Amino acid sequence: MATSKDYLAYILDSLSDLDEITYKQMMGEYILYYRGKIAAYLCDDRFLAKIVPSAERLLPNAKREPPYDGAKDMLLVENTDDRAFLTTLLNEMVDELPEPKKKKR
Repeated sequence: MATSKDYLAYILDSLSDLDEITYKQMMGEYILYYRGKIAAYLCDDRFLAKIVPSAERLLPNAKREPPYDGAKDMLLVENTDDRAFLTTLLNEMVDELPEPKKKKR
């Protein structure tokens, strides 16, 4: 099952207080970027955050699930209705997220 455009719109609306949120569609799913860094995946209408120390602290009981078969686990964010929480989560995570890989030429 792919992520619906309605779910993408809902998440983007929930994150609308943040500048520099972008996304890329890949095979029916979405990668969310914050300030140019991969912060989360939207897969099967689930919000999955990268595992970094701040995300683990803010989501201590979150289930760990892979976004797709064979991928590394991520943290399932279930309280996506809480705009303030999502904003805090991404703001806390951004400095701990890996820098984007340089593209080979």
